[in-house]
Amino acid sequence: MAPLHKGTDDTDSEHFRRLALNPFFGEADPVGGMTEAPPRHRMPDGPLPPSSAYQLVHDELMLDGNSRLNLATFVTTWMEPQAGVLMAECRDKNMIDKDEYPRTAELERRCVAMLADLWHAPDPSAAVGCSTTGSSEACMLAGMALKRRWARRNADRYPATARPNLVMGVNVQVCWEKFCTFWEVEPRLVPMEGDRYHLDAASAAALCDENTIGVVAVLGSTFDGSYEPVAEICAALDELRARTGLDVPVHVDGASGAMVAPFLDEDLVWDFRLPRVSSINTSGHKYGLVYPGVGWALWRSAEELPEELVFRVNYLGGDMPTFALNFSRPGAQVVAQYYTFLRLGREGYRAVQQTSRDVARGLSERIEAMGDFRLLTRGDQLPVFAFTTASDVTSFDVFDVSRRLRERGWLVPAYTFPAHREDLSVLRVVCRNGFSADLAGLFIEDLGRLLPELRRQSHPAVHDKDAATAFHH
Repeated sequence: MAPLHKGTDDTDSEHFRRLALNPFFGEADPVGGMTEAPPRHRMPDGPLPPSSAYQLVHDELMLDGNSRLNLATFVTTWMEPQAGVLMAECRDKNMIDKDEYPRTAELERRCVAMLADLWHAPDPSAAVGCSTTGSSEACMLAGMALKRRWARRNADRYPATARPNLVMGVNVQVCWEKFCTFWEVEPRLVPMEGDRYHLDAASAAALCDENTIGVVAVLGSTFDGSYEPVAEICAALDELRARTGLDVPVHVDGASGAMVAPFLDEDLVWDFRLPRVSSINTSGHKYGLVYPGVGWALWRSAEELPEELVFRVNYLGGDMPTFALNFSRPGAQVVAQYYTFLRLGREGYRAVQQTSRDVARGLSERIEAMGDFRLLTRGDQLPVFAFTTASDVTSFDVFDVSRRLRERGWLVPAYTFPAHREDLSVLRVVCRNGFSADLAGLFIEDLGRLLPELRRQSHPAVHDKDAATAFHH
């Protein structure tokens, strides 16, 4: 895990710090230069001209990676200029002040209604939902609702003798581990086995008992882009109820897949069409096609969201329910989400997501054709695929490939799978809107240029896998 941000003593010499500044950064006279550079780790004594402050920050950020070449992130890295203008116009609006910014609040309400309709809520007008800062917060809210509903049903045993648990695959995003830690819930993780890299129905049902608050099914695993079998999981839990009386709800973590499957996999039943699905979350800033950070959490109806968790604020003289972990945040991302819904519509989303899937499938096929790699997934669910080195490759490993691609500007994560597949190390490529077939072709060219040198190695160059793995999700 990366260390938290820490301040350090500014030990650079005064002479060196002065030379760190371009003389043109001076307010008026480049010949005169700037005689004093601001400190890095304490607040400067006085102000700088805005142009100088901007240039100092801008130049340092040049050392960041190019987000468009970041094939590790699921987060949107490109939007239309018009969306950027709208976001700039709304960044000073506080999303929580719904009585002061009633139209922003109305756009949030419309987005919830659109998602409820997209995910086949029995009555979209009655579905309950809210925007969040991202899927992690949305998952926390959904988990809180599951726990509170379980606690109500077990008021005679909890908290004295019963400890709640949550069943999920070991492949879940780390936010679920945080939820279990923060809200004192036992995580019951189904390990990977063989070629099964996510949760299966039988294993999920087997871990449920009277203390299970719910089962989390992931529509689009971050490890390999695969969908978990939501319908099969619900069917196994239906059978469990018929056999034991245990009634376990399902939450679908659709951080990515909930904005892909409705457009590309219309026959796949995973959403509120399944009566056991009580809540769904998604990331607006992933395949919802909005810059970070915005997420969405929806419940089938008000019955799934305990009333005591909902706070009320005045909205145009009426009652506006809110449910969030944070308070102040800009309305810009919610406005951008509404803009994107209007801009694309269902057919537009279908075209964009199909393009990403086509790019992913084409790229995975070209990587497989090189002969040095074995595909685990092909990008035919999420536009995401994972691959490892072929069994006969001994001169390099996935960590070598990731390191060398980074030299070319490409950020491709290499990581080891969790229990019980710690023996498997993979590379993963996320194809997003803006990662075109042309860019995919350039990626293949760069990968092809690296392979001859990697093949000449006598053995893999990276020995400390923990140090080599810079990112997992």
